[in-house]
Amino acid sequence: MNPNLRSNFYIFDCSKVLIVNAAMRGCKMITKSIQTALNKQLNAEFYSSYFYLSMSAYFEAKDLQGFAKWFRMQADEEYAHAMKIFDYVYQVGGEVVLQKIDGPKTKWNSFLEVFKDTFVHEQKVTKSINAIVDLAQKEKDHATVNFLQWFVGEQVEEEATAQQNVKRMEMIGDSKSGVYAG
Repeated sequence: MNPNLRSNFYIFDCSKVLIVNAAMRGCKMITKSIQTALNKQLNAEFYSSYFYLSMSAYFEAKDLQGFAKWFRMQADEEYAHAMKIFDYVYQVGGEVVLQKIDGPKTKWNSFLEVFKDTFVHEQKVTKSINAIVDLAQKEKDHATVNFLQWFVGEQVEEEATAQQNVKRMEMIGDSKSGVYAG
């Protein structure tokens, strides 16, 4: 879908189909509880971006640009996830309520700890996404269930990658010679 058209959707009004902006019509296609849950997830995705940016900064300070670049890409990806939710909330006539973003952790005792924190974090995100899917199913909000399926699939990939990275870092152990700094 063209992001410039994100606030437009089709409304079947009697016998004609109109392309309108949900906010202009006062039409709300999601419940207050779904809107609240999506806003909370929006905040979590922005936090995830900060969290990964903090990890990028950690690796920059250690002069490990490869890890720093990878975590920066993860931060950008999490920001994009947040914007998907932002756009969807408006697309279905909801209201985005931006909340305070907590400061992320900034210090780690080892490279392995960074990757373990990543895995734990992704498990938490998966649990949060699944809870919204459960809520949307309970409320028979099929559009939101459908929208969230992309996130469900994304989380399978994110957790698998995070777990694989932990295993690789465990193989290296405390040996810094196993970490390529390029």
